[in-house]
Amino acid sequence: MTTGYAETYRRSIGRPEEFWAEAAEAIDWEHRWDRVLDARRPPFYRWFPGARLNTCWNALDRHIAAGRGGRTALIWDSPVTAQIKQFTYQELRDEVARASPASLPVSVSSRAIVC
Repeated sequence: MTTGYAETYRRSIGRPEEFWAEAAEAIDWEHRWDRVLDARRPPFYRWFPGARLNTCWNALDRHIAAGRGGRTALIWDSPVTAQIKQFTYQELRDEVARASPASLPVSVSSRAIVC
């Protein structure tokens, strides 16, 4: 997927299953999908049915494991408080670890979507 924007867009529209299967190779999966797209019940399409991934691993932990823990992962820029703060992958993972026990009393399951 090293092509220009127009070509990338064209592929995503013209061959969406192939396009997203290729894009999905860029992240780590605990369990691969059974198929890329389940379109048996439109409009209730399901992408990557049967797949399972760990979002925190893909967002933070794998970068630390690859030796990039000290690199900037997030820049927080608040126009309200006029503050800018940078967080490394290691700092963000540590913040997530500190905050995660707060989800236990409200019974957040491993399959829950937390916003």
